[in-house]
Amino acid sequence: MAQSTYSRLSHFLRLSVNKPSVLRTGTEMGHAPACCLQFTRCQRSVDSKALQERQKQQMARGLPKQKPITGVKQVIVVASGKGGVGKSTTAVNLALGLMANNPSKSVGLLDADVYGPSIPKLMNLKGNPELSDSMPRSSHNLMIPLTNYGIPCMSMGFLVEDVAPIVWRGLMVMSAIEKLLRQVDWGSLDYLVVDMPPGTGDVQLSITQNIPVAGAVIVSTPQDIALLDARRGAEMFKKVHVPVLGLVQNMSVFQCPNCQHQTHIFGSDGARQLADTLGVNFLGDVPLHLNIREMSDRGRPVVVSSPDSPEAEAYRKLASAVVERLHEVHT
Repeated sequence: MAQSTYSRLSHFLRLSVNKPSVLRTGTEMGHAPACCLQFTRCQRSVDSKALQERQKQQMARGLPKQKPITGVKQVIVVASGKGGVGKSTTAVNLALGLMANNPSKSVGLLDADVYGPSIPKLMNLKGNPELSDSMPRSSHNLMIPLTNYGIPCMSMGFLVEDVAPIVWRGLMVMSAIEKLLRQVDWGSLDYLVVDMPPGTGDVQLSITQNIPVAGAVIVSTPQDIALLDARRGAEMFKKVHVPVLGLVQNMSVFQCPNCQHQTHIFGSDGARQLADTLGVNFLGDVPLHLNIREMSDRGRPVVVSSPDSPEAEAYRKLASAVVERLHEVHT
């Protein structure tokens, strides 16, 4: 009797597996009642949403907890989709512009571009950071930033020789970023400007997942190939829920110092049009000017070396636009 029951059950299961469902294909679905089709679609939609919610919860459990940097009120990251668009120069002059517009505000500068640190050169800083006095037993000694032009700075460039290549794998880079974020005595800062590495890789994700970021500034030239990568950068920050404060159009126009003729070497208004497409703010233009390049190479950014120049004014306007956007986003 038991054997007979088992045989019938096995036969039924085989029929159920081999028999095509009337709801399986589009052609066969046409034979099903409309109410059944609607129920099936609703059920699939509910199942899909439930699955997405479970995946979101699982991912959230695996992410690090965001923890503010001690003493820092707001973190502003300056990023670009690709290198060579003047991101580091923009970050330096933005930090100086923030302080120039409001001297009562304290501003710091963190160079998170581990593989290609530029802040030591741009800020004319050399040497190794000293360590703070011994902290309580549960804490470590903190690195004291190097300071110039009133801006405390920290960079991997202070910890390695000038020409030494940094040949590290991902885990070592993440460890270095963690130290730059957590083991620096910034004191009390209103703004910490972070010069991010180009692209959308591990460092960007690590920073945005570990610390609360007040907003991101995307730097691009008007050139189409640069704008493609700038768009990827903006979309990345949106995905990790970092407010995109806006786009900066760097090297927007070249003015001949002899005849004053203006030439749009990399195109015109590309970043402005991209900002409109993405639905984000356009923060301003910075010209392609010999003075910016020369002063940057000498470690004397134009905001402090040529404060009355049009190019310095462009950076101060950028700083004002960033502060305005921070108020809009966080009030």
